[in-house]
Amino acid sequence: MPKITFLGAGSTVFAKNVLGDCMFVPALEGFEFALFDIDEQRLRDSERMLTNLKESLNKNIEIKAYLNRKEALRDAKYVINAIQVGGYKPSTVLDFEIPKKYGLRQTIADTIGIGGIFRNLRTIPVMLDFARDMEEVCPDALFLNYTNPMAVLTGVMNRFTPIKTVGLCHSVQVCTNHLFKALGMDPEGIQEKIAGINHMAWLLEVKRNGEDLYPEIKRRAREVQKNKHNDMVRFELMDKFGYYVTESSEHNAEYHPYFIKSRYPELVEKYNIPLDEYPRRCEKQIKDWETMREDLVNNKSLVHMRSKEYGSRIIEAIETNIPFKFGGNVLNTGRLISNLPEKACVEVPCIADRSGITPTYVGDLPEQLAALNRTNINTQLLTIEAAVTHKKEYIYQAALLDPHTAAELSIDNIISLCDDLIEVHGDWLPQFTSNESVSLKI
Repeated sequence: MPKITFLGAGSTVFAKNVLGDCMFVPALEGFEFALFDIDEQRLRDSERMLTNLKESLNKNIEIKAYLNRKEALRDAKYVINAIQVGGYKPSTVLDFEIPKKYGLRQTIADTIGIGGIFRNLRTIPVMLDFARDMEEVCPDALFLNYTNPMAVLTGVMNRFTPIKTVGLCHSVQVCTNHLFKALGMDPEGIQEKIAGINHMAWLLEVKRNGEDLYPEIKRRAREVQKNKHNDMVRFELMDKFGYYVTESSEHNAEYHPYFIKSRYPELVEKYNIPLDEYPRRCEKQIKDWETMREDLVNNKSLVHMRSKEYGSRIIEAIETNIPFKFGGNVLNTGRLISNLPEKACVEVPCIADRSGITPTYVGDLPEQLAALNRTNINTQLLTIEAAVTHKKEYIYQAALLDPHTAAELSIDNIISLCDDLIEVHGDWLPQFTSNESVSLKI
């Protein structure tokens, strides 16, 4: 029986979206949906939820939960990854609270920055364990990575393992619709081109019937920007750098050195920046889960509408050989984006069909956009060096090259902050907790 394996299946709502979507694919009739999570209670919740959904939709698939990861992966054709290593507590809390003691504030902290660096460092060893298991029991499976930090984790899988990996994020497919809705414009019939890096890809072209819509977009954006709204950072970046960025303003506020600044605290109010936003969302999700669990997990009449997530559509394209175009995260092999480093993980248009995933050539980004991307790529590549060599100096250098961190803290404070985070992570980062001194060359 062909198999789709979902790692991190305790993310019940997301499992419903992705695997529920797969239930709408006729080509997946007869597949096993294999579920794995280290939290057995959440795993069983997802198993019951998906079983109820399968029965409600009358689908010929098998839902099976596994407590043994390797058995969950055995003979899988597709592997979907949605894990969070360390959870909200203690790890996410540490990512926010320790930097805050140094005066370094964050919004989401899951991509780059101090929070992104340490989320990567505790997640990469687990991803490499997945790859070793997959080499043994499903070496030809396609790994669909939804876990953040997207660029680094996808880059590690593609550079240091033989596992075919593509990174998937929903920011590309919602970007233009979000922009047009905010500006009161009709998104029907538009042609768009998007490329860059994850969470910082760019709406390079947006046209209708050959007409460039950017002049009207910018005219309306300048008017909207006169009043407070929830996308002020992105509108400011578009005004100054010429293009709209895919990921939200709360994310992009911490990817650049311009917006969260202790010397200019008024900017947080000016650009409506939600500091500590991710912990706030986590607390809300935990509280909401307590009230929604019964309806979601034990609802025998559970229904689902196919979401905008790419996963099921990629799998469907491969199974049916009907091509599907999507924004995917892949290595910049052959310089798909020619003015970004070849080791970088880039987000570019890709085609899925029976031959697998084929990324498309983009060429040069406008130089100012490539420059902004490179500031984030620097930190991503040094974080990977830290993870694969276990050398602390690369952690320090990754942090020293992060635009927001470097704009706020001194060299000594950045190194001290990294040391504090290594210490409080303890067993989450055993490879960095030795007392051996490191000679840092800058």
